[in-house]
Amino acid sequence: MKCLVTGATGLIGQALTQRLVDPIVTSRRPEGLSPMSCIQWPVTDTTPGPDDPIDVVFHLAGEPVAGSRWTQARMDAIRNSRIDGTRQLVSWMATWETTPKVLVCASAIGFYGDRGDEVLLEDSQPGSSFLADVCRDWESEAARARDLGIRVVFARIGIVLAEQGGALDKMVPPFKMGVGGPLGSGRQWMSWIHLDDVVGLLLHAAESDISGPLNTVAPQPSTNAEFSRVLAGQLRRPSFLRAPAFALRLGLGKMSDIVLASQNVLPRVAEETGYVFQQPTLEGAIQSCLSGKGGRP
Repeated sequence: MKCLVTGATGLIGQALTQRLVDPIVTSRRPEGLSPMSCIQWPVTDTTPGPDDPIDVVFHLAGEPVAGSRWTQARMDAIRNSRIDGTRQLVSWMATWETTPKVLVCASAIGFYGDRGDEVLLEDSQPGSSFLADVCRDWESEAARARDLGIRVVFARIGIVLAEQGGALDKMVPPFKMGVGGPLGSGRQWMSWIHLDDVVGLLLHAAESDISGPLNTVAPQPSTNAEFSRVLAGQLRRPSFLRAPAFALRLGLGKMSDIVLASQNVLPRVAEETGYVFQQPTLEGAIQSCLSGKGGRP
């Protein structure tokens, strides 16, 4: 299977390319990706296509959502990097001599918005928020590839847990200092997934007959309070200093939606198509990540 990966320098992109044989990648800094064959990003209609036919395109490129406060400029970058980037990618693929068989486009569970305790499956309606609007329009641009005869999968990725990078990088330090705890009420659902399963599901999407949305989450979501309890237990630290929602909104602004929104998402399509999760439980996933970070204190 010959693959092209956009966003290859990101957390998921790096993990995915390690599982592929001689992938072609795109990057704004192609000089740093040797010996992989690299194409300058962003692409345009005049960008030369790959020399060899591509079977699968994994589209992971996009401005990071977390990391800094959502100013208007940052929100524009988050949106435009996904909407415009995907539009450019599909237009570029239309110029290839041979179009790919599959486009696996990253999306996010932000598609569903803040939904309380509602169980969210692939056919659930989109929510109403900045991220929900971005994800909806992002997927709409990717869906244009169907007009080229390409099977399209939208991988709605949850909260990624990894040894390096991902959500735990920001969560572990306060817990290690003994000042960690639930965020807001703690009742909001967190639909998490281990990085190994993100990669596993992306490959599963490429190799199976899945078309349309694929909830890329573990089968056992947890509340924020439960997540905090498990993380604190693994680190042998307390978990009682709750961060009030108003303080998070004051400090983070609109970005507080990431940690306060409740999204009880289940991977129905993954399970119905036979995917076997490598890290199905929160305890096992966190333990795996912490062992790679140097283990318990």
